[in-house]
Amino acid sequence: MVLDIVIMAAGKGTRMKSKLPKVLHKLAGRALLQHVVDTAAALKPRSLITVTGHGGEHVKAACASMHKALPDLAFQFVTQEPQLGTGHAVQQAVPVLGNEGITLVLNGDVPLIEAASLQALVQACAGQRLALLTVEYGDPTGYGRIVRAGDAVQAIVEHKDATPEQRLLTEWYSGVLAAPTAQLKRWLGQLQNHNSQKEYYLTDIVQMAVQDGTGCVAVKTTDGVQVAGVNSPVQLQELERQYQKRQAYALMEQGVRLTDAARFDLRGSLQCGQDVSIDVGCVFEGRVSLGDDVQIGAHCHIANCTIAAGAVIHPFTHIDGEKLGVSVGAGALVGPFARLRPGAQLGNEVHIGNFVEVKNSTLAHGAKANHLAYLGDATVGERVNYGAGSITANYDGANKHRTVIEADVHIGSNCVLVAPVTIGAGGTVGGGSTITKNTPAGALSIARGKQATLAGWKRPVKTKD
Repeated sequence: MVLDIVIMAAGKGTRMKSKLPKVLHKLAGRALLQHVVDTAAALKPRSLITVTGHGGEHVKAACASMHKALPDLAFQFVTQEPQLGTGHAVQQAVPVLGNEGITLVLNGDVPLIEAASLQALVQACAGQRLALLTVEYGDPTGYGRIVRAGDAVQAIVEHKDATPEQRLLTEWYSGVLAAPTAQLKRWLGQLQNHNSQKEYYLTDIVQMAVQDGTGCVAVKTTDGVQVAGVNSPVQLQELERQYQKRQAYALMEQGVRLTDAARFDLRGSLQCGQDVSIDVGCVFEGRVSLGDDVQIGAHCHIANCTIAAGAVIHPFTHIDGEKLGVSVGAGALVGPFARLRPGAQLGNEVHIGNFVEVKNSTLAHGAKANHLAYLGDATVGERVNYGAGSITANYDGANKHRTVIEADVHIGSNCVLVAPVTIGAGGTVGGGSTITKNTPAGALSIARGKQATLAGWKRPVKTKD
């Protein structure tokens, strides 16, 4: 059956105290709205209609980038101005909805709703009845209460309009519903604002469905995290920790050793082999893959990277492959305080030590850069030893150039290799040299000023005023 999805994303989010529209604040590295869109896409709807309002142009721009990742999903936008309630928000989508199929209504500030719950709701609707996702969990204060007659849902009463007896009800409405589109459009046209807020409540359609014989069913969950909304920075942080806790526990159930699940952040996808250990304070973003026996030290930031079996990433290492990616070979040692940038490709048993930065460079088996060094746009052969303080000068002010360091080369400390340049296999570059020309294999190359000593020289002294 045809499915259209409406996402309400017009709210200003005053309590967020931010210029940014509420739905664009981030949870686990993604906008709240991005979470909802990704989940909605899993249901393969015909269209995705986003109701914008405050900061609408920013929301549309964010959706444009989402559309690039979901090219098969038809994005549409409608505007709610002024904002006169949830029913009024969905009314704005009526002109772009067809007359057949099912409409699913979601909230852009409820990021962790699960596709399985939405699929169950759509199935309960079946294009024949109104279906509500309801919750029996925690404190229902502020939420619309579900009024039943036996098992049948009769109405939803908003908290501010509920009687004291109705406020004692513990089942509340999550804000998510599915309805036959034709009936939904008719009900929306009948909404009135005869309430204390003078708003058009979407929840009033429940009574309409009951009265016209369509009927209303409820799919209940006890998972409060799944239906939790975000209205303030405090709520955003609380939901972030709940989400991260679930991810941490899921990894531990797979055998990953986390030193402390409360000090772990995953803002993308993380695949782990057997016997992986992760210390405290680590952040993973984008797509990260860790092979068997990988050890991640404390306070590392790792993004868009593949780390092979047995590698050790020492504390405070920063790895971000961005679009090019980073790969770390089996048995490699990286850090502490190392930085691997896009295009860094480390072979097996490579050593990258403290305060070493590698960008767009390939290091072959056993190569080492252990201290205070920079390798940019370089091809480094097997067993190369790259000295402390040495750099590849890869940028001439307009273009990048490549440095080639062939196998078994030894680069002394504080050298500058001015690209394009090739250091021949087995060669040695004396410490403090600036190399601007290719060097032959097996040679010692030195390019530095001759040392001079002045006997008896005295330092200048400060003159008295």
